[in-house]
Amino acid sequence: MTAQTFNLPDTGTLNYRIYVPTSIASGKKIPLVLFLHGAGERGNDNAKQLKHGVTDILNFVKASGEAIVIAPQCPAEKRWVDVDWNQPTHAMPAEPSVPMKLVLALLEDVLQKYPVDQNKLYVTGISMGGYGTWDLIQRRPKLFAAAVPICGGGDPALAPMIKNVNVWIFHGGSDSVVPVIRSQDMYRALKACGGRVQYTEYPNVDHDSWTQTYANVDVLKWMFNQTRHP
Repeated sequence: MTAQTFNLPDTGTLNYRIYVPTSIASGKKIPLVLFLHGAGERGNDNAKQLKHGVTDILNFVKASGEAIVIAPQCPAEKRWVDVDWNQPTHAMPAEPSVPMKLVLALLEDVLQKYPVDQNKLYVTGISMGGYGTWDLIQRRPKLFAAAVPICGGGDPALAPMIKNVNVWIFHGGSDSVVPVIRSQDMYRALKACGGRVQYTEYPNVDHDSWTQTYANVDVLKWMFNQTRHP
């Protein structure tokens, strides 16, 4: 993945990595997946965000077909979503965090520069990035075809807004960092409003529910098979 920097005037700078296939057939549109890392990978080295999940996604993309993969890095001490991770629930902040504003602007920039199939945009993330995944689809409910939030949390009150996004939620049943109720509540809220949602909880698994999730080719196949619903 190529190391890049995105700058948004009056907002800030975002480090990110991007993978673009070396050759894309003329006129062809390809999927895009956005990966949001966890709290431990924050910084300014433009490398730590590749620690978890990205290699599995890249290997799948290279083996099964063309897609663009983007992995931004959240600056140290910042968050994809400005909420308390230890709370049993939260209301989505009125404004996105500064790093999330940069992610949204970066995504718009990439969509303008590359031949992306805008019916096949996907977002996934772990822990802090799981919160970010929920935040993104809540703020842009008509943008993404599918989301795979892992050990994160969203705003259950906004479930009706995202009921047409295909969502597969993952969480460890014994998570000691992000309460498992965060994912359970989002699942229940989406089911209650007829959402396109499924939920996998790993019994006796602590916070690392991402390793086995991204290693599961069936999960990645599912994600890349989804198409945006109107």
